[in-house]
Amino acid sequence: MRWALVKVCVAVTTMVVVAFAVPLGLVIKEMARDRAFSNAERQAAAIAPALSITTDRDQLERVVASAGSDDGMAVHIPASDGAKAVDIGRQRASAKDIATTRSIGRASTTEVPGGSTLLQPTALSSGEIAVVEVYVPESEVSNGVGTAWAVLAAVGVALIIGSVAVADRLGVRMVQPAQRLVEGAHELGEGKLGARVPEEGPNELRLAAVAFNSMADQVVQLLANERELAADLSHRLRTPLTVLRLNTASLGDGPAAEQTRAAVAQLEREVDTIIRTAREAKPQTAATAIGAGCDASEVVRERMDFWSALAEDEGRKVRVAGADRPVRIPVARADLVAALDALLGNVFRHTPEGTAFAVDVHNGEDAVIVLVSDAGPGIVDPEAAMARGKGSGSDGSTGLGLDIVRRLAESTGGDVRIGSSVLGGTEVRIWIQLDGRAPVRRGHRGSVRRRRWGVGASRV
Repeated sequence: MRWALVKVCVAVTTMVVVAFAVPLGLVIKEMARDRAFSNAERQAAAIAPALSITTDRDQLERVVASAGSDDGMAVHIPASDGAKAVDIGRQRASAKDIATTRSIGRASTTEVPGGSTLLQPTALSSGEIAVVEVYVPESEVSNGVGTAWAVLAAVGVALIIGSVAVADRLGVRMVQPAQRLVEGAHELGEGKLGARVPEEGPNELRLAAVAFNSMADQVVQLLANERELAADLSHRLRTPLTVLRLNTASLGDGPAAEQTRAAVAQLEREVDTIIRTAREAKPQTAATAIGAGCDASEVVRERMDFWSALAEDEGRKVRVAGADRPVRIPVARADLVAALDALLGNVFRHTPEGTAFAVDVHNGEDAVIVLVSDAGPGIVDPEAAMARGKGSGSDGSTGLGLDIVRRLAESTGGDVRIGSSVLGGTEVRIWIQLDGRAPVRRGHRGSVRRRRWGVGASRV
């Protein structure tokens, strides 16, 4: 916008300068010509009194010499009453032009080499017409014209430069509010909910700033209402959780009872975490700090130990691969636990009893892949399954499990893929980027992708 305004001002100012400077330059040139010929007319008029008195050659030569124009002035007296014609000075005009001027009886100009001549007719006492010729050189006709044109050009350039400076200042006044509006939008998009823009500048940009600030206030209010609603809904779960915890105390001893009590305790912790997160004044928008992640192998082993008891009761074969050595990932432990529980819960919820499943961990130089696969019927529409809030329609399916997994992967710059597993069912691949770079485009996964398809022993 700024440079566009400058270009428009330069074009308009240039057209105005040309429209005024060119005619003015022509007028100055014409004025210089008129001045030169006016001087020539005055010189010719100075000879007229002497011609009206005498036609003596010597006297006329002294008059011409006294006028200071002996080289540029000539006098042509025709012959009369037996007297010979008299020509004083250097003749530059042709005899035809002199005769024409004498016959028409009025002054005329004619072009000669190096300039022009003024032919001024003058009546003699004898009644004849003498012609006074005054030479006007070209340098005298154009005297001062070049300087005047240079001044006009300098004034025109100064006007153009001044218009550029004024347009630039006006452009800054218009562009700065727009830039602040763009910066505020970027800050709001990055999660800085306190971003606001000054309501200044041109009227349109001022109205846009008012609308942006109003929108930001509404976003903050909506997020606050959403946090309060999440906290309230989570708080309502405390009562049934308390009843469950009291009931688990009467289950006695045994692996099933311990697992039930551990599940209830974990559920209470998750509800508390949800309430605390929802009550925070600001949403979590910063990236996970370096060293604040967890050991993916440890989490996988722990969750598989938890789910293996239920798998044994349902006659499911379980396999874990790649979790025998530490694998650090930039993901909070609670988030990875929630993602694995969502995927493994889907296996138990949407596949028949006796269906086998497996969890594989592949560690690469720049990324880690966690594969959860099963031998179930598979997912008919993977894209619909990945859409948030679109459950399968069965009891207990909210459609949020895979969305939790997707958000976990995308928070590191990775993504989630759903495909067919070698077990015959569904395979969910969680791509976790280790260096926190932007998500890699699909089909360009680098070394980890090649290693994943090259490892066959871990897929049995």
